[in-house]
Amino acid sequence: MAQRPPEILQRAMDAVAAHGNCAAAARALGLPAQTLRDQYIEARNKGFKPQNQALSSWKTENPDVATDSNAPPEGYKIKGTSTLVNGRGETLVQWIKTDRELEQLERMQRAALQAMCEELKPLPEVAAPQHSDEDLATLYTLTDCHIGMLAWDKETGEDWDLNIAEETLVTTLIQMIAAAPNSEVGIVNQLGDFLHFDSLTPMTPTNHHILDADSRYQKVVEVAVRVLRRVITAALAKHKFVRVYAHEGNHDPAGSVWLRVMFSQLYSDNPRVYVEKSPNPYVAWRHGNTLIGFHHGHLAKPTSLPLIFAAKYSKEWGETEYRYVHIGHRHHVHEIEHPGVKVVQHPTLASPDAYAARGGWLSKRQASSITYHKLLGEVGRGIFVPIRKVT
Repeated sequence: MAQRPPEILQRAMDAVAAHGNCAAAARALGLPAQTLRDQYIEARNKGFKPQNQALSSWKTENPDVATDSNAPPEGYKIKGTSTLVNGRGETLVQWIKTDRELEQLERMQRAALQAMCEELKPLPEVAAPQHSDEDLATLYTLTDCHIGMLAWDKETGEDWDLNIAEETLVTTLIQMIAAAPNSEVGIVNQLGDFLHFDSLTPMTPTNHHILDADSRYQKVVEVAVRVLRRVITAALAKHKFVRVYAHEGNHDPAGSVWLRVMFSQLYSDNPRVYVEKSPNPYVAWRHGNTLIGFHHGHLAKPTSLPLIFAAKYSKEWGETEYRYVHIGHRHHVHEIEHPGVKVVQHPTLASPDAYAARGGWLSKRQASSITYHKLLGEVGRGIFVPIRKVT
């Protein structure tokens, strides 16, 4: 094969450096893509370098896929390479495969949400109750609500959509709060999987399983925000102080981020509301002699949670006598008392979806309020079943 003149090889190297890949370089020079690609590969194998490094920040090992000289593009990570070699073992083409880095995506999303929330006006204060028992704290748990899920009663036994979800959750929680004692502290415990899906595409964020979804993601978000706001407002009318949690679930890890950021901004001027902003999936709060922990239940088995919380909150663990860890995820009631701590698994108010119904995973739909005493631990509990009509 005839040797190409050095100036032709240098031109090919400079063009790829300037335009990022062979296809773009060929278009700029008016050459067939294969001709430019052959020139570039020969130039690279002979050790040619771009004459002007400032032309491009792209490394030129792959003539078809642009890759940064020191790292993949921001928000991506290298997950593997594919290399094409000839019979002499010489590299002809190498593809560097990248994937979005989830942690970086979450950081970018959190920054965008923070900017969005700068435009939100804090909500006005709700009048505090005249009397409350300073020794008591009442926990209201909403878990696995799956707002945005679509269920057909002929297939699942019960219907579920955006309208039914909003009616059911709001009316049940308002009844629950009204029936509770006048505790000084009310805890709105949104325990994860509040939303059925986490993006414009209705699928699970980790395994990308297609989900039965009702409506558009923006409408799902609007319903979720309305539900949580109405529950918090009812809790503020009942309790002197309200603590709000929006834990991550396996269906809504990103949704939990914007819920925490948004609601912390909405109530930023209200001294009676505390919104937990920590992204830690294992959260605990101490109420006198009682330690209350929270985790959705998707990252650790229930039997592992006592040791996890004892390690993460060793000081509070050692200074309390009564300890409880609340989880959801499995959609049914299960409680087990380990030495020194009780793990409470909560059911859901939502109906089963097609996947659960076909798998035979059925349980009674209900939610509970649990009241804790600073000195005595759990002292009361109420069980509530779904109610549909909004009051």
